[in-house]
Amino acid sequence: MNNIRYSFIKSRDGETVPAIVLPSGESFPLHSTVDPKREARRLVSTIPEDTGFIVFLGLGGGFAAREALRGSQARVIAIDYDNDSISALLSEIDYSALLNDKNFSLLVDFSAEKIGEFILENYRPALCGGIKIIPLRARTGHDAQKFGEAAAAIELAIENVSRDFSVQAHFGRRWFSNIIRNIKSIDARTENLNALCDTYEKHPVGEAAVIAAGPSLDSQIPLLKKFKSNGGFIISSDTALPVLLFNKIKPDIAVSIDCQHISYFHFSGCNGTQTPLVLDIASPPLLKRFSASAFFFSSGHPFSLYISRHWQSFPVLDTSGGNVTYACLSLAEKLEVKRITLFGADFSYVRSSAYARGTYIYPFFEKKQNRLSPMEALFSTFLFRSPFLPKEKNIDQAYHETASLRFYRKKLEEKAAFMTAEILSVHGQGAPVNLIKDQNGKPRFDSPVESQRSDISHQRSINNEQAAKSGTEFLEQYCRDIAALPAADSSSAGNNYIDMLCAKDREIFAALLPLAAWIKNRKAGLKTRELIEETKNFGIKEIKRALAK
Repeated sequence: MNNIRYSFIKSRDGETVPAIVLPSGESFPLHSTVDPKREARRLVSTIPEDTGFIVFLGLGGGFAAREALRGSQARVIAIDYDNDSISALLSEIDYSALLNDKNFSLLVDFSAEKIGEFILENYRPALCGGIKIIPLRARTGHDAQKFGEAAAAIELAIENVSRDFSVQAHFGRRWFSNIIRNIKSIDARTENLNALCDTYEKHPVGEAAVIAAGPSLDSQIPLLKKFKSNGGFIISSDTALPVLLFNKIKPDIAVSIDCQHISYFHFSGCNGTQTPLVLDIASPPLLKRFSASAFFFSSGHPFSLYISRHWQSFPVLDTSGGNVTYACLSLAEKLEVKRITLFGADFSYVRSSAYARGTYIYPFFEKKQNRLSPMEALFSTFLFRSPFLPKEKNIDQAYHETASLRFYRKKLEEKAAFMTAEILSVHGQGAPVNLIKDQNGKPRFDSPVESQRSDISHQRSINNEQAAKSGTEFLEQYCRDIAALPAADSSSAGNNYIDMLCAKDREIFAALLPLAAWIKNRKAGLKTRELIEETKNFGIKEIKRALAK
């Protein structure tokens, strides 16, 4: 990248305007040479009112950034390149008011990866509102590749954050409610995934089958029976559990991660009480009753991570793939299985079927059907609730994919590519799962998927003071801690409230953020201050309601 050279000219109203000087000597002002402040006001006036996070590509004279900060609590970021040229700007223009503003950040010579990480760490939709990217065209045009990479990294980060926010907005309350009821009732020492891992540490599993519930599982049952008869170890998804039990195949472990009550249907009527059940701590509390041996883990929810730091340490299981088959693969990885075979992993609808026969959906629709809505119509509605994607290859295929199913498959392929275990998939009729690594045995992807977004070290030992607390005592203390959080005032917007908190209080409030997303989704008109206070009050009421039962 060639260094950017600046010259400086005075606008008609007396402002200093930087201009890029080309090798030919020609110069291009970055702002209006008549009234750059008025130009900035016009630009900022186009930003929607609910935007609380603004990214400027290019610093320039800082006119737009200053205007965006004027009279608002928005978080403003400016991205630029070349330290020498930035030094030239700082030597000629007074940016002190801008740089001293707690809501402003200047990122100089950040890689695209670092920019993406910055957005992921600082942009919280529930508190910040919308996000807007504004390029300073006169600047970005002279370094198009770098700024293009920055914009792409920001868009990707926004996509990931938005996906997270969408899930939090839907499940935030259910997660919180399930977690507090689980930790009130479970024995955190024996009903902890670490206890199960300790067992298999002493008796390692060399080879295991991971069972998904795709339609191809129907034809794979004979092969799976043979695998089991030869002493094979089986990790079943909760969806596939009734299929296996109906076919007299007893899995060694079943895994469930869904926080919704529909999870009950996977276990209802199944005689699977002797099958150890691995559950997310945010799973519905009644699920543990379906097994004589339930073990809980943390999927990385902020509240469950807080619990691991301050009460009992639950190991993190990677569930970032968004589906239970992915979680089963993560469990096999945690158990250090050397060879893993996937059964029923279709990640698609095969010949108009969503699941193998015997899964929950068949008895569920059978009970739900009536003369006006027969079982076939219910299945059809289920299949077509999301649009099918175009074929990836120009071949005749017996399966159809949706955006969600393809996302699940791609995420599993990414994870498998970075695992040390040998991973195979039994051939089915669904979308083929690509488990190939390169000839050197290295992953085919650029970087591993990291699901543990916390620096917490999940040690199996915890201090005596934490261990002495019951779940009820921990919840009572957390309730008091929420009540003791500082009140949000009229200046509380974006990240300001979190930034003003001490480290302890920041941790306490961060555990409530998914709940805040759920509340914001239902009351979009709430101001940030109102949202913060309502989240705190709702959390306290929910804990007290659970403790009263």
